[in-house]
Amino acid sequence: MGAAYFYHLTRSSAEATVQTLAAKSLQVGWRVVVRGRSDAFLDRLDEVLWLRPEEGFLPHGRAGGPHDADQPVLLSTAADIPNGAACLMSVEGAEISPEEVQSLDRVCILFDGGNGDAVAHARIQWKTLTGAGCAAQYWSEEGGKWEKKAENGGISAD
Repeated sequence: MGAAYFYHLTRSSAEATVQTLAAKSLQVGWRVVVRGRSDAFLDRLDEVLWLRPEEGFLPHGRAGGPHDADQPVLLSTAADIPNGAACLMSVEGAEISPEEVQSLDRVCILFDGGNGDAVAHARIQWKTLTGAGCAAQYWSEEGGKWEKKAENGGISAD
């Protein structure tokens, strides 16, 4: 059973954070799906991932092509996970279900701390997921580095 990690962005952009987390996920052998709400955001993320070689190349693709199942990192607005990802990242408030958290190794929920609607939506997601028995952690970068601020262990299935 996995866990949901909430990342409260106050210093880093969603694009930079996705790049960092996706690279770490690949290092441990996980495939990743980045789920957004808009093609515009995913287009920008796609461009950033191609244009920042100084941070290391991150193999990725956009969903909807013939090779979705082969992509180590797949950028998508859809609810499916065609590449067998172990890690699902939600950006722009994309929805995550408790079943996804429980079936994947990791779910990362990135939200903009400067956007009141995004913060409110993340709070609702936290309550929904932890209320369904999912383990969750809340991470903040307010102090200049990522620090775990809260943790909910979830409910044991025993």
